[in-house]
Amino acid sequence: MAGTKQGGKAAAETNKAKYGSDFYAKIGAAGGKKGRTGGFFANRELARAAGAKGGRISRRTKKTV
Repeated sequence: MAGTKQGGKAAAETNKAKYGSDFYAKIGAAGGKKGRTGGFFANRELARAAGAKGGRISRRTKKTV
């Protein structure tokens, strides 16, 4: 059953039974805490500029009157 949806569900059940119902939340949180790059939050001005650029670029087609 390895690599199937059914196998994945069985593995998830086993992990939750062995390590607690919050197993996946714990490993997700651990991964988030390990990051050291800081992302956009490290440079607020850069984040602001990038957001403004993205906001100006419209994906909608221009309506002609």
